[in-house]
Amino acid sequence: MGTIRILRVYEEPEPGEYRVLVDRLWPRGIKKDTIDLWLKEAAPSTEVRNAFGHVAEHFETFERDYTAELHGNPAVTGLRELIREHEHVVLLYGAKDHQQNQAAVLLRFLNATS
Repeated sequence: MGTIRILRVYEEPEPGEYRVLVDRLWPRGIKKDTIDLWLKEAAPSTEVRNAFGHVAEHFETFERDYTAELHGNPAVTGLRELIREHEHVVLLYGAKDHQQNQAAVLLRFLNATS
């Protein structure tokens, strides 16, 4: 299994990293050729995302609800296959907060359930 990390979509990935956008919405100003795969199906539902609203006080609830969604999400299986196929995978997100975002939750979930 390859390495996996998260990175804000506006930052430069390392050479050779397979770039997977895990946001439900396409980030402003990003060209499609800078992303290898847009896996919006792995993103939190609109309801969970809107309830969070990137408010720090809501993050614990967001993490709980999004993790519950991930348990039944078939996109996670596809993501695990990609991680096996590529030596270096970077999960891209658009949020400004580097710790409280869906990619961080997704990475913790993948590490905890692998």
